[in-house]
Amino acid sequence: MQSARWADEGRQDIALLSRLVGETERHARMITHLVAIAPDGQELEAAGVLDGEVATEPRGTGGFGYDPVFVPEGETRTVAELGDDWKRANSHRARAAAALRAALENATAAS
Repeated sequence: MQSARWADEGRQDIALLSRLVGETERHARMITHLVAIAPDGQELEAAGVLDGEVATEPRGTGGFGYDPVFVPEGETRTVAELGDDWKRANSHRARAAAALRAALENATAAS
């Protein structure tokens, strides 16, 4: 699903909560894919995944998008409550960036 396009801009979290009223299965996954393309056209791809669940109500003031309603696996707080330092180290974007960096380092070491 292209989540940024299915609800009014800036209100995707509220739209999601309204669709999940009464649902007990609230597992969710955030995924980021990054691609680095070299001048010769060679591509390196990496993905970052963050599993969790959708809370029953928005909590926290940090972040944007789904951060107020997404509770990462192993946590009790939403991403919005966990804050920017947590996101920089643990988000799906941070994981994808770390994986792409490792792929670039491995590619450089192999050449």
